[in-house]
Amino acid sequence: MPVVDPIADMLTRIRNSHMALHKKVHIPVSKIKSSIVEILASEGFITNYAVQDKEIVIDLKYVDTKPVVRGIKKISKPGRRVYVPASEIPAVRNGLGICIVSTSKGILEGSEARKQNVGGELICEIW
Repeated sequence: MPVVDPIADMLTRIRNSHMALHKKVHIPVSKIKSSIVEILASEGFITNYAVQDKEIVIDLKYVDTKPVVRGIKKISKPGRRVYVPASEIPAVRNGLGICIVSTSKGILEGSEARKQNVGGELICEIW
C-alpha cells in the first residue's frame, strides 16, 4: 500500500527512531525529503546524513542520551494545506525551534524565508 503523505512518514520515522534511541534511520529518497534533511543537518538537529541507493540514512543526534529533537509537528497535510505569507511565518517555541516552508525559491527554513520575503506552504515545525 503506498504512503499517502511521504513527508509525514519521514517525520514519524525520525520521531519513532529518537524515542527508541536508535543511532540511524533509513528513509526512502526524494528531492523534497533530501531538502528537509539538509535543513535539519544545517540547523543541528541531526548529526549527519547520506544518500545511498534509494534511501537517505540519517545519523540521529543525542545530548546525554536525550534526543536533540524534542518534537515534530506536521502542519500542512494532504487534506488541509496551510499557506502563509512571509510576514506570518511563525517563530517556533520562541525561536528555540524551526519551521520548514515550501516556497517558490525551494524548501527553506522559516527565518530564511522571512529574510528573502517569500511565503509558501508551511510543512512542519521542529523543536
